[in-house]
Amino acid sequence: MTDFIEITPQQAWEMLQKDENAVLADVRDSARFSYSHAQGAVNLTEHTWPDFEAEYDYDQPILVSCYHGVSSRSVATFLLQRGYERVYSVQGGFAAWVDANLPLETAY
Repeated sequence: MTDFIEITPQQAWEMLQKDENAVLADVRDSARFSYSHAQGAVNLTEHTWPDFEAEYDYDQPILVSCYHGVSSRSVATFLLQRGYERVYSVQGGFAAWVDANLPLETAY
């Protein structure tokens, strides 16, 4: 794969349900992530990058989400450059996930 694939939040949720190796990486800052995020997401920031790279295989599906779907494209490109093979960017990001009424984990 030479480029990431854009998918809708619904497609991302379906992929996460079908493939236990799929990972949803939320690239928003840790405070926003801690407040609320998509169910099952992991927080991927520059500070958590070493742990992420050590934990996840390069052939696992990595679904990248940010707040509106803009930063996720940059991170998806970065992941491809680092050798990840199956990278997806969630269109509309967390905001679209919420609008689609998909499961959330919240601090409240």
